[in-house]
Amino acid sequence: MITTQTFVSVLFSVLFLSPPFSSFAAPPSSDSVYESFVQCFSDKTKSPQTQITQKVFSQTNPSYSSVLRAYIRNARFNTSSTPKPTIIVTPRSDSHVSAAVICSKPLNFVLKIRSGGHDYDGLSYISDKPFFILDMSNLREVSVDIADQSAWISAGATLGEVYYRIWEKSKIHGFPAGVCPTVGVGGHLSGGGYGNMVRKFGLSVDYVEDAKIVDVKGQILDRKSMGEDLFWAICGGGGASFGVVLGYKVKLVPVPDTVTVFRVEQYMDTGAVDMVHKWQSVGPKTDPNLFMRMLIQPVTRKKVKTVRASVVALFLGKADDVVSLLAKDFQELGLKKENCTEMTWIQSALWWDNDENATQTDPKVLLDRNLDSASFGKRKSDYVEAEIPRDGIESLFKKMIELGKIGLVFNPYGGKMAEVAVDATPFPHRKKLFKIQYSVNWKESSPEIEKGFLDQAKVLYSFMTGFVSKNPRNAYLNYRDVDIGVNDHGVNSYEEGEVYGRKYFGANFDRLVKVKTAVDPENFFRNEQSIPTLPSKA
Repeated sequence: MITTQTFVSVLFSVLFLSPPFSSFAAPPSSDSVYESFVQCFSDKTKSPQTQITQKVFSQTNPSYSSVLRAYIRNARFNTSSTPKPTIIVTPRSDSHVSAAVICSKPLNFVLKIRSGGHDYDGLSYISDKPFFILDMSNLREVSVDIADQSAWISAGATLGEVYYRIWEKSKIHGFPAGVCPTVGVGGHLSGGGYGNMVRKFGLSVDYVEDAKIVDVKGQILDRKSMGEDLFWAICGGGGASFGVVLGYKVKLVPVPDTVTVFRVEQYMDTGAVDMVHKWQSVGPKTDPNLFMRMLIQPVTRKKVKTVRASVVALFLGKADDVVSLLAKDFQELGLKKENCTEMTWIQSALWWDNDENATQTDPKVLLDRNLDSASFGKRKSDYVEAEIPRDGIESLFKKMIELGKIGLVFNPYGGKMAEVAVDATPFPHRKKLFKIQYSVNWKESSPEIEKGFLDQAKVLYSFMTGFVSKNPRNAYLNYRDVDIGVNDHGVNSYEEGEVYGRKYFGANFDRLVKVKTAVDPENFFRNEQSIPTLPSKA
């Protein structure tokens, strides 16, 4: 059995203290592994081996490093001593994915599936066991059908590409998903997916109508042939536990001609405590067209350490309407017309990606994948069911000043989210008031620096225990966090999986385990936090 602590310490020693993976943990016959895989891949795809070197990369391939690094989004896992895959497969068709699954199975390697690489703890591209990476980034087609108000989106497409392709066809359609344009669709949608229209429309997966997946036998299945249980599982339960998601068919949503964005900041000495406290009763309960994210960050202002609280908002409507709404409901915010900017929905996608000149920017920048760009970081998550009292907010601010770097992001629910049954999809947190993301980034790193920032995250997480959900303490799958439990997939696989599984999925974990056991009984598709199979009866 492997505990969370030992996994983290093992991973820490692997990442920082060990020699390169190829010299200590890769199978001694990595050349023969590669040859076996390529031979099988050639046979299954009926393509000559000379062509396969552009799709299957060994560690000796000159392009190996650039392909590996392109979609590493957390620099913590981009060191010379980070474990490296023996092979990287970059499929260019559904049949290539099928072949990759079939050819990996007999070689007894872990197959890690990566779409955008934004999983915060890198589980799609690192492992402490010998592994391959199946990199889906070349499968990026976005086919928009405005007449049907739908789109087929391949797993390797980014959210930026999805938004741009919709905008090309229609100025009054959008899709409710995340605010970071380089997030990959495969991971985002299979884990639930949400963004700044979550209160109006709910989760991304609430709009999935069909999907395609490669199962453990290499079969390509759609919703009808996979069945409703598996379809349910890959719409919020994570795709990589069950197969390789190839893509989703989604329903588009209507967006108005004009939307409004605003950012309002306050500090501890200018009303931040009152603003954050009141936000809890307004953010999750106000007009569903309004999404007000709250950012709380320790900062130094006029040489004094303090906390800045910022409300960053999208309103699906005009500025006058949101100003009058909040003048009545949220006077502590102090919103004025001059704080607001009216723009189109596609421009708001740019603005949320920190483009202050969004109304002058060509939306084509949403197609930029920002390859091989990563900072060091850690994320954790929580859910809040009852408002945090005012003295709790005060004590939180003091703790954040004491820690010095880690910030919080509050994302309000309510609206459409609260109207959907908690078992409609595997995502169980719909009735919560808001979600907390713990967020810390840093630029330079060493084992000591990293440990300091990771400890800040753990200390603040521990401090928040009394204010957040309990039994289990909930977490969001797409804010991947190995601190809450990991699985070594040994004899205690189910027990280990239940620890993090209940936190991510609540009571829906049981159905996910049944689906997993039915579709992948040998547990081929696995990672450190995948859904386990039911324990076999001795």
